[in-house]
Amino acid sequence: MITRTNRQLFNNGKRWRTAAASMKNYFFPETIVTTLPNGFRVATEDIHIPTATIGVWIDAGSRYENETNNGTAHFLEHMAFKGTSRRSQVNLELEVENIGAHLNAYTSREQTVYYAKCFSKDLDNSVDILSDILLHSLLGKREIEIERGVILREQEEVEQNFQEVVFDHLHTAAFKDNPLSMTILGSTNNIKTITRQHLVDYIKTHYRSGRMVLAASGGVKHDQVVRLAEKYFGELPIGSAESAFIPAQFKPCELKFPVNEQEKCYGAISVEGTSWSHHDTLTLMVANTMLGEFDRYRGGAFSMSRLAARLAQNTGILSFQCFNTCYKDTGLTGIYFSAQKEAVSALVEAIIAEWKWLATAVDKASVERGKKTLLTNLLLMLDGTTPVTEDIGRQLLCYGRRIPVPELEYRINSISVENVRDVCARTFCNKKLATTYVGATDSVPDNSGIESMLKL
Repeated sequence: MITRTNRQLFNNGKRWRTAAASMKNYFFPETIVTTLPNGFRVATEDIHIPTATIGVWIDAGSRYENETNNGTAHFLEHMAFKGTSRRSQVNLELEVENIGAHLNAYTSREQTVYYAKCFSKDLDNSVDILSDILLHSLLGKREIEIERGVILREQEEVEQNFQEVVFDHLHTAAFKDNPLSMTILGSTNNIKTITRQHLVDYIKTHYRSGRMVLAASGGVKHDQVVRLAEKYFGELPIGSAESAFIPAQFKPCELKFPVNEQEKCYGAISVEGTSWSHHDTLTLMVANTMLGEFDRYRGGAFSMSRLAARLAQNTGILSFQCFNTCYKDTGLTGIYFSAQKEAVSALVEAIIAEWKWLATAVDKASVERGKKTLLTNLLLMLDGTTPVTEDIGRQLLCYGRRIPVPELEYRINSISVENVRDVCARTFCNKKLATTYVGATDSVPDNSGIESMLKL
């Protein structure tokens, strides 16, 4: 069942606004949003400081690719700084350095982002540069070949990172036959065969006004940023992401990749999670906060987490980390771990016990601690103009608006013990699993055994 409280919180803003009125002693800058006639959105948050972060968030990542061009969005990110029709690579680098700015970019499964950290007085220059590298990159053949080698080396590094390998395989199977299953970098063959035309076609198809947000925070004036958006992005082709979006369907899976002479097992046990806007998402975030995390090599306190305290007693368990990976239409929630092979069974049993505890017996004190810790973690993540701008851009693409801090606080505080038990029972118990294990996999329990223990 859908809890009435959470549904009301997502669909009705009156209650949180009333609660926010009592928070007058706190300063929460307003996020102002303007949509240009072509559908391009501008969102700013002014906190009156001499620096700013400004960037373009694009509703385009690897889930908007196909088997032939998978890896193109990431390849374009690499090509963005290699020269435009107005600026050579050297001149671009000098211009950025001369104004004391930092230029960066990244690609995810659903978004591509280009942003600059700069002095507020240099916003015009920064937006000019961002628009230039997005819309007028030369994509020279020589530069393409150089970056092809860079990306192939990057792929080799990813393949040595067991956590990256586990999550890539998990997506491949859990979202099989959907673009969400594909990796961000693409296959080795694709990296070797992506052409300039692939890059040009991707820009023409996906870099459209309705799929882009110019977000900024720091010392920024909204009207000024709107004028810059009109100046540099006003002529963008009109279009949205809806026609290119293919909904994904979760598929249970069980993958084991043995590695000879490997004594450790790296794995992920997950169920179908929630989308960004789903009414259960914040409750699952509270639940995962209560489960906590643990890294034997890093040390540190784990007193809040029952699971961490329990697993720390077993020297064969090296680490675990809860995840709640959200996408537009679905998600994955579960636990990633690393352990000596002889400790895997004990680890899995502990995870099952905690999921069932969350679903049936979690107490009010634990939920209250989880809520406070989650809110603290979320607010600490917004410490600085760059994470704030990232939050604005992502939320505009995912929700169509920015969720104010008082609303977020009110939503989290409104989660009850009954909410947590209900959501965790529906999420973890009597469900099919998606699991992936790499390394010493011979002692890993089968999904059927885990699922039978999770039955209520």
